[in-house]
Amino acid sequence: MLLPPDAFALVPALKGKILAPEHSYFRLSRERLADMDLAARANGYPDNWRLTDEAREATRTALLADHKGDLWIFAYGSLMWDPAIHIVEIRTGALQGMHRRFCLKSHIGRGSRDKPALMAGLDDGGSCQGLAFRVPADVVDRETEILWMREMIAGTYLPTMVPVDTPQGRVDALTFVMNRDSSRYVRLDLEETARMISTGRGVRGTCLEYLENLAERLDLLGLHDPDIVALRARVREILADGELASS
Repeated sequence: MLLPPDAFALVPALKGKILAPEHSYFRLSRERLADMDLAARANGYPDNWRLTDEAREATRTALLADHKGDLWIFAYGSLMWDPAIHIVEIRTGALQGMHRRFCLKSHIGRGSRDKPALMAGLDDGGSCQGLAFRVPADVVDRETEILWMREMIAGTYLPTMVPVDTPQGRVDALTFVMNRDSSRYVRLDLEETARMISTGRGVRGTCLEYLENLAERLDLLGLHDPDIVALRARVREILADGELASS
């Protein structure tokens, strides 16, 4: 079992609310990356849209070169409901100096060329509340290979070790920070962000579903993110008022 019941001891509200890793799309094999290549090209991405396997693995090797023992991971987006990796402990956690922001524009997954999506990234400033996952030492190598195939496909994130405060004490955790040099990095105001989330749709569903999943996890845990509250409220207003159909 990749996500044992004991993992929820500190966050009982999440039991039954996280997809079992063995059922996750994101436990990707390298062969399945070929399917992603086809989807990317169909949505206007160039042939070299993603890192080569060798380049991706080099970033993983560099970050974990001196790591020993269990590995903590800070989750702030879709990892909070679909981690896809072997976890034996879950805590709530807070990261200072960075905040959650819908700043990653995507034309695949929950977006397409005609209906691009915005996904969450960690951007400079403020703070971010999320989850800290503990991966046992004996599977760190395999599980981070899976994680890298999900988060480090195109170099839009920078894998970074950060201090995360949890109710049980501070931990050093791996997280994925937005790469501001990426061509997919955008800084939009609330209105622009809400309108793109309202329309974003791709082969893996809608951008709205992503936002609602995120907001639901924060609500379940009693974690407050005023930006997410305001964004969800505005998106719901836009959809309820039919503003997109009339604009």
